[in-house]
Amino acid sequence: MQSNQKINYLGEEKIHKLMLKFSIPCILSLLVSALYNIVDQIFIGNSELSALGNAATGVVFPIFIIAQAFAWCFGDGCAAYLNICQGKNDTKNAPVCAGSGITITLLTSIILVAIFFPLKTQMLTLFGASENSISMAIEYFNIILAFFPIFMLMNMMNAVIRADGSPASSMASMLAGAIVNIILDPVFIFGLHWGMKGAAFATVIGQIVSFVISVLYFFHTKTFRLTWKHFMPKFGVFSTALKLGVSSFITQMTIVIISLVCNMTLAKYGALSYYGIDIPIAIIGIESKVFTVVINIVVGIVLGSQPIISYNYGAKNYARVKQTYRYVLTATIAIGLFSTFLFEFMPNSIVGMFGQPTNIPNPEDYWEFAEMTFRIFLMLVVFTCTIKMTSIFFQAVGKPVHAVISSIIRDIICFVPLVLILPQFFGIRGILYAAPIADLVAMLVAFAMTVGFMRSLKEETQALESPKSAPQTSKKGVIITIAREHGSSGKQIGKVLADKFGIPFYYKEVAALAAQESGLHREFISGINTNSPQILHDLYLSTSVVQQAITAQEKIIRKIADKGACVIVGRAADYVLRDYDNVVKIFIYAPEEYRVSKVMEVYGDTREEAVKNVHHSDEARAAYYHSISDMRWGEAHNYDLLIDGSIGIEPCAEAICNVLGYINHQK
Repeated sequence: MQSNQKINYLGEEKIHKLMLKFSIPCILSLLVSALYNIVDQIFIGNSELSALGNAATGVVFPIFIIAQAFAWCFGDGCAAYLNICQGKNDTKNAPVCAGSGITITLLTSIILVAIFFPLKTQMLTLFGASENSISMAIEYFNIILAFFPIFMLMNMMNAVIRADGSPASSMASMLAGAIVNIILDPVFIFGLHWGMKGAAFATVIGQIVSFVISVLYFFHTKTFRLTWKHFMPKFGVFSTALKLGVSSFITQMTIVIISLVCNMTLAKYGALSYYGIDIPIAIIGIESKVFTVVINIVVGIVLGSQPIISYNYGAKNYARVKQTYRYVLTATIAIGLFSTFLFEFMPNSIVGMFGQPTNIPNPEDYWEFAEMTFRIFLMLVVFTCTIKMTSIFFQAVGKPVHAVISSIIRDIICFVPLVLILPQFFGIRGILYAAPIADLVAMLVAFAMTVGFMRSLKEETQALESPKSAPQTSKKGVIITIAREHGSSGKQIGKVLADKFGIPFYYKEVAALAAQESGLHREFISGINTNSPQILHDLYLSTSVVQQAITAQEKIIRKIADKGACVIVGRAADYVLRDYDNVVKIFIYAPEEYRVSKVMEVYGDTREEAVKNVHHSDEARAAYYHSISDMRWGEAHNYDLLIDGSIGIEPCAEAICNVLGYINHQK
């Protein structure tokens, strides 16, 4: 059984072996992606375009990231949705989502081209282009912009290819494009003397190669098949994928905001210093590309470890969660310390790879600012890496609030204000000191949250697991699903109905059976539709460990339904069994005052606590239902029968029996 293999593999295999298996492909894929941004700058910097050419590509880079933000949002969202469909054996919606994603990516790319083309001069100037570099930036950007649809589709499709179980094909596509780019750059820049135009054409031809390879793969996919009808967007399906990809969009747009603010202040305060505008813009562009390599290695390690962390957290195997965290943290710190050594003691050697500043009036100023930037701006790069790792770790354990705080505290809350404030007192050096100060503050916050989280984990053993069980075989008949407001007595009404009809009753039993199916802990599965935080419901429900639990739960609900007549309470069973003909969907509601009183009576809550718990439970159930169905929980037309639980448990059960008797008579 595949689920048991997964238990033995992710729950028992040596962690360092699992990390090597999963992380190396992630690292290589991310590094290949980074090559597109670095290769052009190296060849441009070593040509007659020199430092001004690097400044020009530096101001184009943030606009690249905007396009990539949309492409990764659509691609990562579709990839996550495809993985969910694979777990459910859902062959119907997987191609719909992939086809819709391709079409929407194409339409979005065309819209971005239409917006950016007439505004290119203003945008490039906003991102720091000077009168010396603006013509180069426009020449480069015009060609890059024309191929935005290819660039965005390539990125989107590669995410889907990885999710289809072919990470090697995805990496081969990206690597082929990068190699073509590397080969054509010297040919176009040095051989044909095309300058910025040559660098741009080398980049887009590389993207075309990657795109063509990706397109060819879609004729031989493993888990779904695309037809022309699938390219007609189905927004009901795609909206779910969109939610799953929103974290990728936020991450990329954060980079854009940082680049915009940083470049604007560098241009402003650079002009007031003897460095001028172009030197700071060129150097910070080089710094960002070099830093991308470092952070991509760290991200590759932690992303590769994410399935290990998620699985063992859901299984409540906290010892392995902590051990995996220690391995990832050790690798992150090692990479950060090695990078710090290079940046502090060899900054000019690193910058030297990007060429000599032949078209800068005072080359010594160029090297002085380069040395200062790498030594100050990247002073605490080990903290930067650890903060990024911490954010992804919290995503893996289904803690989106922690993940968002870890991410934005450094970049948005600290760095952006500091970049705006410090230069007013310390000039252009203030911009450089903003980074280590933001790193320090964010690291303290990340450390505090991590320590608090680790302390909250209680060691549990497999002996705590409930005895193994299986869905009960039942007689043929109606399957009753009951959704209910918190405190409406829906669970008790369902139990009475099951007794009256002499059929199995499933409530917490669903979680226990799903735990056996997936290897996750029954308490974790039991809480997925009630434990989501009051904010960021969608991000919580999109985390990999929660999606794993949802998939296991839905498979068990279908197995239960296949065994015959039964009563299933909660778990969005009405939606999961939407394709079954013999399902009666019931929603139990009640006045709030009645529900608050019931919660006070059953759980011993104070009135204030009861009101809060009623609202939180209903909000979480609604978010869970909407997340998996894209429909509104409790909306009348989604159910066959709505009944007020406040009339009493027995009267409700009797009324439902009468209705079901009428339905059976009609049949």
